[in-house]
Amino acid sequence: MAIAIASCCFSGLTSAVKLIRYVPTHRSLVSLAPKAAKGGAPQKKYQRKAKDDNSYLYGDGKSQGTAFGIQRKEKKEELQFDSKESLVEAGNLQEAAFLNAVVKVYCTHTAPDYSLPWQKQRQYTSTGSAFMIGDGKLLTNAHCVEHDTQVKVKRRGDDKKYVAKVLARGVDCDIALLSVEHKEFWEEAKPLKLGRLPRLQDAVTVVGYPLGGDTISVTKGVVSRIEVTSYAHGSSDLLGIQIDAAINPGNSGGPAFNDQGECIGVAFQVYRSEEAENIGYVIPTTVVSHFLNDYERNGKYTGFPCLGVLLQKLENPALRACLKVQSNEGVLVRRVEPTSDASKVLKEGDVIMSFDGVHVGCEGTVPFRSNERIAFRYLISQKFAGEVAELGVIRAGIFMTVKVFLNPRVHLVPYHIDGGQPSYIIVAGLVFTPLSEPLIEEECEDSIGLKLLTKARYSLARFKGEQIVILSQVLANEANIGYEDMGNQQVLRLNGTRIKNIHHLAHLVDSSKDKYLVFEFEDNYLAVLEREIAISASSQILGDYGIPSERSPDLVEPYVDSLGDVHSLDQEFNDSPVSSLEIGFDGLLWT
Repeated sequence: MAIAIASCCFSGLTSAVKLIRYVPTHRSLVSLAPKAAKGGAPQKKYQRKAKDDNSYLYGDGKSQGTAFGIQRKEKKEELQFDSKESLVEAGNLQEAAFLNAVVKVYCTHTAPDYSLPWQKQRQYTSTGSAFMIGDGKLLTNAHCVEHDTQVKVKRRGDDKKYVAKVLARGVDCDIALLSVEHKEFWEEAKPLKLGRLPRLQDAVTVVGYPLGGDTISVTKGVVSRIEVTSYAHGSSDLLGIQIDAAINPGNSGGPAFNDQGECIGVAFQVYRSEEAENIGYVIPTTVVSHFLNDYERNGKYTGFPCLGVLLQKLENPALRACLKVQSNEGVLVRRVEPTSDASKVLKEGDVIMSFDGVHVGCEGTVPFRSNERIAFRYLISQKFAGEVAELGVIRAGIFMTVKVFLNPRVHLVPYHIDGGQPSYIIVAGLVFTPLSEPLIEEECEDSIGLKLLTKARYSLARFKGEQIVILSQVLANEANIGYEDMGNQQVLRLNGTRIKNIHHLAHLVDSSKDKYLVFEFEDNYLAVLEREIAISASSQILGDYGIPSERSPDLVEPYVDSLGDVHSLDQEFNDSPVSSLEIGFDGLLWT
């Protein structure tokens, strides 16, 4: 067998964070590399890299990032923490009722083909774990059911599988909510209750269905660290629990218990390195509760909000004095994302002193429990999308308070494609599609080009709805002679008009009355097509290459220009690292 894993590589080639879904094949159990079964189509690698090989952990193993997930008080019983202290004796673990709430997940995945966006890849299957939380619902990891075409679950000791439906999928927090409508599945079921955030050295038991067998598996360890952790699947930074209990492929989505039999989190990834052993990660119940409450409040999952500012630490006394900061507190605003609401109230050079009344230290940390500190971004976990935060700010030596609306971050190059299928338009054999991380991964970074890859890694969206549109390939035809070797190049303008996104490009093509379609690419390269010939060649090209449509369904809808005249659209990108981790320096932090 082989284990197909989603990984976030860091610290060179010898270490990686692995998402632990289990994909069975016909190879040895000891292999951890994603490989195709002999004679079959290559399996989906499901490799989720961070934006840079050094962007997850530093050599000392410390992680940086945005923390989310403070417990919200809700009246709904299924979302409440259970503080019951009914200790489970080690000898009775085999018969413990809470083990029966853990189920095995069977998922069939059909991922998009980002290089050929009009079709899907060959389907493959994987297994993971999930657990009951009541009201006919189950929790598992988002990466366990990504691009799902069929999801089935099976209870412990049962030989029947039941079809499950994905109700909500939180990519950033790697959590998915499932439902099973068959009443038979829930007979004598006892859902799990969410326990509170554990302490260091607390005992933890991980339960799931990892490789090595078909029955339930139990491993034990202790809580070794609680801090902001990089989530490989969503390329996000949230609160995480580090444990030393063995976690293996297939454990994804399974619960972790404390000694009272309470669920304290969801197993989701491990850290593989030649220099470290037994490092696994659990999504804490604070993050889980935020996900569930978000779903209950909005009827869907809206995501974790962010402030949208690049912060610099203020450890240096001279720097604080220059900024007229009297105390040993605060963090300096070095960049504000244009798409964030903070851009309306914060400026470069502001010093953020407090967040909702909580003082921020000069290292960008805030008090956390007793005798602990944690990243300032942890406070954002108290908020939901659309809520307001009050910031204490020093500007030019004057203290003031400002209010900022918090919303999920807008990525110029998305890590995941909403709706599951990428957008595309084909013009006389020229295939245009938005740049995305899955496309970069599929095409391999070497073929993308350094300049375009730099934009993908470091540039910010200047307005909501902006996309980097690229010519991914050219389908050879008489109408495009001379352009056959073009590929993976950004298109900037059509007939002199700067392109905002893929839908805007489709609109410009449809509305053009000019004799020629003049495409301007990066590095001043031109591609000119005669418009009438391009239109007439369309049906032949689609037939020759077996393509069902010249554009994706979302581009058939009329284009509505909600952006208007965007200022500085023709200016060059103001490049700025989207994460301090990408440049290996923890003095700058995106929040």
